[in-house]
Amino acid sequence: MENSRVSFSSLLALFLFVLFSVSNAQLSPSETRILFQVQKLLEYPQVLNGWSNWTNFCYLPPSPSLKIVCTNGHVTELTVVGNKGSPSHSPKSSSGKFAVSSQTLSQSFSLDAFFTVLTKLSSLKVLSLVSLGLWGPFPAKIDRLWSLEVLNVSSNFIYGQIPREIVSLRNLTSLVLADNLLNGSVPDLKSLGQLQELNLGGNHLGPSFPSLGNNLVTIVLSNNSFRSEIPSQLKNFKQLQQLDLSSNKLLGPIPSSLLSLPSIQYLDLAQNQLSGGFAANISCNAKLKLVDISQNLLIGKLPSCLASKSSNRTVISSWNCLSGLSSSSQHPYSFCHKEALAVKPPSKKKEKTSSIKLGLIIGIVGAVVGIAVVLGLLILLVIRRSKSTTFHVGKYDGSAADKMSVRSSSVPTIDSRRVPQTMRSAAIGLAPYRVLTLEEIEDATNNFDPQNLVDEGNQGRLYKGWLRDGSVVMVKSVKLKQKNLPQNLMQQMETLSKLRHLHLVSVLGHCIVTYQDHPSTATTIFVVFEHISNGSLRDYLSDSRKKDVLKWPQRMAITIGVARGIQFLHTGVAPGIFGNNLKIENVLLDDSLTAKLSNYSIPLPSKVGSESPLHGQDTNSFSSINAEKEDVYQLGVILVQIITGKLVTSSHELEELRLMLEENLAEGPSQLRAVVDPATRGTFAYESLRTTVEITINCLNKVASSRPSIEDVLWNLQYSIQTQEGWTSSGNLATHM
Repeated sequence: MENSRVSFSSLLALFLFVLFSVSNAQLSPSETRILFQVQKLLEYPQVLNGWSNWTNFCYLPPSPSLKIVCTNGHVTELTVVGNKGSPSHSPKSSSGKFAVSSQTLSQSFSLDAFFTVLTKLSSLKVLSLVSLGLWGPFPAKIDRLWSLEVLNVSSNFIYGQIPREIVSLRNLTSLVLADNLLNGSVPDLKSLGQLQELNLGGNHLGPSFPSLGNNLVTIVLSNNSFRSEIPSQLKNFKQLQQLDLSSNKLLGPIPSSLLSLPSIQYLDLAQNQLSGGFAANISCNAKLKLVDISQNLLIGKLPSCLASKSSNRTVISSWNCLSGLSSSSQHPYSFCHKEALAVKPPSKKKEKTSSIKLGLIIGIVGAVVGIAVVLGLLILLVIRRSKSTTFHVGKYDGSAADKMSVRSSSVPTIDSRRVPQTMRSAAIGLAPYRVLTLEEIEDATNNFDPQNLVDEGNQGRLYKGWLRDGSVVMVKSVKLKQKNLPQNLMQQMETLSKLRHLHLVSVLGHCIVTYQDHPSTATTIFVVFEHISNGSLRDYLSDSRKKDVLKWPQRMAITIGVARGIQFLHTGVAPGIFGNNLKIENVLLDDSLTAKLSNYSIPLPSKVGSESPLHGQDTNSFSSINAEKEDVYQLGVILVQIITGKLVTSSHELEELRLMLEENLAEGPSQLRAVVDPATRGTFAYESLRTTVEITINCLNKVASSRPSIEDVLWNLQYSIQTQEGWTSSGNLATHM
């Protein structure tokens, strides 16, 4: 009987304890609603599937992807790990507008609205949101989560600056913002006295080294754009165990105190521009397990504590200019000496003066060239119109044709033959042309990371990059020989700044870098182009799903865009630009299917001629007239592929298609319709097709002098689309259009 009473008392106590624990861990209805809002705003990721009105969030099964901890009826920890990955490219378009990536949340997502919901979890101490595809500028309202101790939003697409309000989170012990798109300077974090872990790696932060509190245990700033000396104040960081500053642009010597910090175990300074030598009497902390100083500009000998072999310590020192080590893994001394001089940042005063001088020179040259362009255009237009021969006789309404030919563009339409070329390059939505600094170019390409190398050819290397405003660009690096300078360089830079047109992959800016003591290459020019991400015309014609998008009216609009781009290169700048490597893969299409020519010739002293055309003629030996007709021939090759939908890979294939078009044109409408790409059937007027085929055949004439001028090609294409518009407005267009 006594035992029964004891047993009953124990069960009652256990029941009351469990009841109290459950009620204590049960969320308030308001915080339950907040979690459902989080699920909705994150667009129902897989890790949050299965939630219902019966879910007890405080007793979810343990998972490495999801953790919710409740205390006194409030959420104190929220950890969600998705599968969106870290950003390998910027999700901003060349216009600066955010472009949704397959790795990001949708266009309707708002990071600000998401954090507005999160701040209602007023007791939150741990917030970890990893690889969820979050995008947008970092909200300043983060300071409302005043009780936060751990903040981890790594491997997302958060861009802009780290808000200064983050220093209000005085309880923070861990701050992890790694692998995002953050840029600019880091706010002063000295006031975060509790902070022990700081990880800002894999962003675009810099250039100054951040100001930090000395209680940190882990500092990771790798893969950023820090360009300064390592501050000597780090000697006061007595608790520091891990310091990773790799893959930046840090300059100057390595402070001796880093190796002897009392707690240091891991030191990574690889892939910077650190220079100078080590002091002879440096000592290393016995706890130091890894030191990586590779790929810098260090000279002299390693200190004995790094040079001696030890099973407890790994030292990586390759690709410096250190003596006493294997020469197969070190540069010669002269390399580090010259490179250290080249990367030494100029004084602000000198930099400002040189910028003013360059701007003044370009301004003066611009005025002179501008006058010459206007006069030259007037003369050229008179000559061309007097010599012009039209390949189709008919009434041409320029305004109607232009309206149709660029209907995919938001730019006002005018007859391209009736206005000066310089006016046509305006109002295309580009930022003003800029002269950039080397630092900006290095930041954009992540110090010319090989992973960002897109192409390498006889005209230089092409890198993909991201400017500090988040916009995506292409950066072409061209090395010039001393003999080409400086007599015509400024004039060519002025021409370069004019290469901005609706139907060109436009030039956004340039940077000139001169290394006075470099024996072989005196000057490198970096040319910055806009980035077009929607693929090429070749991509569309080779993909059956994309090909169906290109009905006949869209194809005509693209051909007119290509022709206008060529016309601008020939006559919109002085002197004209010819030999433009016009291939179907170099015709890029933006989101509105507007054609933009890429990989055209840029007027630089070291420019090597374009690749040989399909029919084997050498453009380098041509006069400017023949070079113009060579571009017309290559336009004809593009037109053949647009009409038939068949890609041309050889001269033989091209000749077969040309003969097929010629023969079927002679045989009549039914035969000619049969050779057109089936994806366009029912969407074209026969008169439009016939006119396009006629001008295509003329472009492919084997005798260069018999080919039409680019103005004649443009006139006929515009007439073609005018007849197409009339046919469409008469109700003849197939219902699927």
